[in-house]
Amino acid sequence: MKIFRGSIIVSIIALIVAFIYGGWDALFITAILAVLEISLSIDNAIVNARILERMSPTWQKVFLTVGILIAVVGMRLIFPLLIVSVSAQMGPVRALRLALEKGNPHQAGTYGYILHHAHPQIAAFGGMFLLMLALSFFFDKRAHTWLKLPEKVLQKIGHFPAANAIISLALLLVASMTLTENAQTILFAGLLGILTFMLVDGFGEMMSHSKAASSSATNFVIATGKAGLALFLYLEVIDASFSFDGVIGAFAITSDPIIILLGLGVIGAMFVRSLTLYLVKKGTLNELVYLEHGAHWAILTLALLILGSIKWDIGEAITGLLGGVIIVVSFISSVLYNRKH
Repeated sequence: MKIFRGSIIVSIIALIVAFIYGGWDALFITAILAVLEISLSIDNAIVNARILERMSPTWQKVFLTVGILIAVVGMRLIFPLLIVSVSAQMGPVRALRLALEKGNPHQAGTYGYILHHAHPQIAAFGGMFLLMLALSFFFDKRAHTWLKLPEKVLQKIGHFPAANAIISLALLLVASMTLTENAQTILFAGLLGILTFMLVDGFGEMMSHSKAASSSATNFVIATGKAGLALFLYLEVIDASFSFDGVIGAFAITSDPIIILLGLGVIGAMFVRSLTLYLVKKGTLNELVYLEHGAHWAILTLALLILGSIKWDIGEAITGLLGGVIIVVSFISSVLYNRKH
């Protein structure tokens, strides 16, 4: 409860603000958005926790303070404004005014409408980034395998040089040719997602190896300095990729950016941070050996669904339900493994 105390207090304050801002309807919608964000971000918290374990206490505090500001203000407020500004070729101030008008997202020219029509590019970027994140996990050799056959096959594929990039590029080409008529835009956005992952992941690996080389011989090196900064940036990009689809999907529930900010950003992001910290402090990922595998299978499923959403309308409930089922099954499998061993 100590770990979640701050999130609970902030959530109560956010709900009070929502009630003052828009009455019972605003309070109810804010609560719904918060629940959706938390349920959809469990796999995000699991991945974050494994990376956070490698960071020094100082960088952990940076992630839990500066990182939360980036997640709330940057991804839930500024990012949608920038998307609308670029898509509609208008200034950020005008985009903000358009957002505060709370127009019908199904009506052309409104904030929600413009943001929704930018979804294919965002989906291509976020989908490819998350795909590479999931594949990079399964391509590495692991002490445990949960789904034996597919994970062992993926480990063998991972021995091939640049397997992750090759498979991701091939899938991006197929998606751009079959899912949309605007193939060039999808290709460009998807390539940006692949390049972003390669740059951030490569920078993190380089900094980690540099730190390990200058440290005493240990199996686990805590990242400080530049290595800590690299992991922090890696975490923020992962957070951003997870939040893309949620921010746009929220406009199916409400067109009010203030309510979206309170539900997804303030309450949702705070609880995801608290859950991440809980997993780190309790060593849950080391005790439940298949939980991390389940999270990455959920991420792989999410990445494919995000790419599919370029053409088809795939609701948040479907992605959240599938990811939740996978993680619950991996949790049960971990408990059974512990009892057996």
